[in-house]
Parts: sequence; structure tokens; C-alpha cells
Amino acid sequence: MILMNDIVRDGDPVLRQVGAKVAFPLSDEDRQLATEMMAYLENSQDPKLAEKYGLRPGVGLAAPQVGVSKMMAAVLVPGPEDDPTPLFKEVIINPVIVSHSVQPAALSEGEGCLSVDKDIDGYVVRHDRITMRYQDTSGQTHKIRLRDYPAIVCQHEIDHLNGHLYYDLINTQTPFQLTDDSTVLID
Repeated sequence: MILMNDIVRDGDPVLRQVGAKVAFPLSDEDRQLATEMMAYLENSQDPKLAEKYGLRPGVGLAAPQVGVSKMMAAVLVPGPEDDPTPLFKEVIINPVIVSHSVQPAALSEGEGCLSVDKDIDGYVVRHDRITMRYQDTSGQTHKIRLRDYPAIVCQHEIDHLNGHLYYDLINTQTPFQLTDDSTVLID
């Protein structure tokens, strides 16, 4: 079981490395990692379990965040409060953004990260829509279009796999300035 103590914090070199491509069929170790990363997200979104285990809520967790420099991340974007169906739930392996919208988007409250303990204010400008290709845990290749919050979450996780952290995208001179065509999403 992954707990907060297992999450690598900002400053650890593994967070700045480009992850290795994952081979198929998955090794037992990689299959276990995929299962445990998704379990962390599920547990962290359950208020009782999050409190019991001291988990910070998360919608994504990348392998480098638990010290494994591989191209694998778990994503669990919950649906609206009145609908228990997630907007996107998958372990994405070897993900690649194959196309994206020109329109920028940012979360109104900014972004956070399980590996970054301090708040870093500012808009993290990303693409509002993406088309992503990835493999699931069985090795099946998928191509999916995502928009809004699920697209932003997947871009955040893919950045982790390429050695980038969300605050790298904040404009240090004008952290809350957006272009006129930017979409600001309420998270």
C-alpha cells in the first residue's frame, strides 16, 4: 500500500528524470505498481480512508512520484458529486499526446502536486483538449480525446514522466495573467 511517506518529494532527482518506456507483458513488479498507484488514488478520494491513513487527496499519481523512473501513471478523475462514475479512470502506460487544441486552459485554483508540499501560486497554462495514445496494463493501445479537467490532469501526469513539475509552467513574472482566449476551469 502506498502512503504519503512513500511519495517522493520535490528536490529528489527522480522527479527530474525522463522515465524509461515500460515493456510488455508487464513484469509482476510493474503490475503491482500499477495496482498500488490506483489504490492510492481510490483511497485518497474516500474521506474515511484518507483520514485513517493520512492521505492527501489525489487525482493522479506517476511512477516517478514513488521513486520509479518509468512511463506509468494512474489517473482517477471523479465525476460530479451526484454521479459516482469517474470522468476518467485508467493506468496510462507509455502515454503520448498526439495532438492538442490551440486553446489554452488553466484551473482557477491553480494546480497542486502530491510531491510538492508548498503552495505555488499562479496559473498553470495547458491545452484545453488533447488526444492521447497510451497502453493499459494488458498492453492494449488506446487513443482517447480528453477535454477540460481530465485533459489537464493527464498533461500534469505526462509532465511527471518527462521530468517536469507543474510550477515549471507558471509565468514567474505574471503568474496570474492569461491570454484573452484562455479557458479558466473551476476545479
